[in-house]
Amino acid sequence: MSALVAIAGVVASCSQKRERALDNRQWSDTYAFRISVEPTPPRAIEDAVYKIVVQDKKTGEPIETGQGRIFASSRDGASTDDGLAKGKEVGTYYGRLFFPTTGDWAMALQFRRDSTQRLERVDWLQGVREATGQ
Repeated sequence: MSALVAIAGVVASCSQKRERALDNRQWSDTYAFRISVEPTPPRAIEDAVYKIVVQDKKTGEPIETGQGRIFASSRDGASTDDGLAKGKEVGTYYGRLFFPTTGDWAMALQFRRDSTQRLERVDWLQGVREATGQ
């Protein structure tokens, strides 16, 4: 019985490590971001839910009262955006994007600790695959 518990613990640990390995890590002047998306990779014509974990870059403390948005544009001029909603987990925010086309999208995230601070921005490329069943 204890062997089964140990195996379950190893499987759960490996699953968490695999999830973190797929995270996109970004840094601004003040913040460290860990960005993941479900589904991975995102698919055209389906909602993609982005989970953003934000920490103070110097102290590692989670940012609990932040404000921000996530947005993207494609080479052919399509765009999508969403404001970040605070999650249940401390320092975690969520945004939902809808990609109407496949291909590489220019992604950006703007974030600030509160309304008295300036918005800081990070950018990356996101590949979007064909819709499920296409």
